[in-house]
Amino acid sequence: MATPALVSFDIENGDSVIKALDENGSAPNIALWAKLPDYEDWRLVIASEHLDQRSPLAGYKQISAALDKAQIPSHRQPTILMRSMSDPMIVALRNAFAATADTRGMRLGGQKFGDKYIEDAVVYRIK
Repeated sequence: MATPALVSFDIENGDSVIKALDENGSAPNIALWAKLPDYEDWRLVIASEHLDQRSPLAGYKQISAALDKAQIPSHRQPTILMRSMSDPMIVALRNAFAATADTRGMRLGGQKFGDKYIEDAVVYRIK
């Protein structure tokens, strides 16, 4: 089965999610669309030191609350993959790109970061 294309609608929805998290005090350190071999479709990967790291459920609840507060309807909410700040993929991305002044729009892919191979990715931010 072919991977669906990432289109401008997806990019705009991702922007809305990131803005909602920023405004809710949960600004992501990492935000990118990624195509990972574990999934058939693209995922909006989010990692933030401001999200509860104790359990994924707690972090997803914070994300959901931010999206509700921003009044983003469920049909405009992308599939989000929250990762902890200690996740090997997140640590590797930060080590590789955190010193880069502007990562927005960077394309990544065909390489492994930490324990995850990224087939393709479009970056919003890495810091």
